[in-house]
Amino acid sequence: MLKQRIITAIWLIPLVLGGIFYVPSDVFSWALLAVFLIAAKEWGGIIDSRCQVTQWSFTVTMGVLLLALNLFVPIGSVWMGTRLHPVFLAITYIGILWWVVSLMLVVSYPRSGRLWHKSPMLKSMFGQLTLVPCFTALIALKALSSPTQPLFGGTLVFLVMLVVWATDSGAYFAGKAFGRIKMMPNVSPAKTLEGLVGGLLTSMLVVAGVMYLSPEQEPGLLVAVALITALASALGDLSESMFKRAANIKDSGTLLPGHGGVLDRIDSLTAALPVFLLLYLAFWM
Repeated sequence: MLKQRIITAIWLIPLVLGGIFYVPSDVFSWALLAVFLIAAKEWGGIIDSRCQVTQWSFTVTMGVLLLALNLFVPIGSVWMGTRLHPVFLAITYIGILWWVVSLMLVVSYPRSGRLWHKSPMLKSMFGQLTLVPCFTALIALKALSSPTQPLFGGTLVFLVMLVVWATDSGAYFAGKAFGRIKMMPNVSPAKTLEGLVGGLLTSMLVVAGVMYLSPEQEPGLLVAVALITALASALGDLSESMFKRAANIKDSGTLLPGHGGVLDRIDSLTAALPVFLLLYLAFWM
């Protein structure tokens, strides 16, 4: 399993970095559509793991929705000066509201599962609320690149990914070494409070790196943004774990050997990206 994870990471990481830094924003938005269609198909398995019709109907619905977004808000219209397009802004706010609701569902699981476990309609809606704000946040951040700063948008996306990777890695190793107190045993039995603290502390390495490269930044603000983004990433991970547990599946897919599916790789980002975008709008735009 470890060997598979390493081999997959060797080809996946350069592909992701090349996409966020060097693929033009207009091409990026369409390439992203294909990635999210795969994630949508995997979410269809969460809705109903036995019914292909349900899985494909959700995938098609998501495809139409994301296609409409790309056509209605072309990349050149995502930002109007320093203002985010109203459609993208509304989706971001809806996404933040969803993650507040998701937090309540996670904290109260399995009791909360009685409300949605047998409802394909609700699980479909939850999938849209999880994936669409992440999709628009990725495009919005990438679209901040300009002819004078061609790597700026990609750098912002990369910073969010670094915070997520640092949080996940720190949580894993701290949990293995010091984990005693189960954080959400009904959702993800392996995750501990000590692991979460370790992950949050590890995310400060990203802050230290940013301060080293850009010392004019306000350290207190960077620490706050990194911690909030890291907490959001943990929520994204727990939320997908909750839905997979309810569906009685271990991994969302098998596309990435050793890692599961696309949804398993972006679960933390689904919450972290919209949250970071809102913080960026609040403090830097």
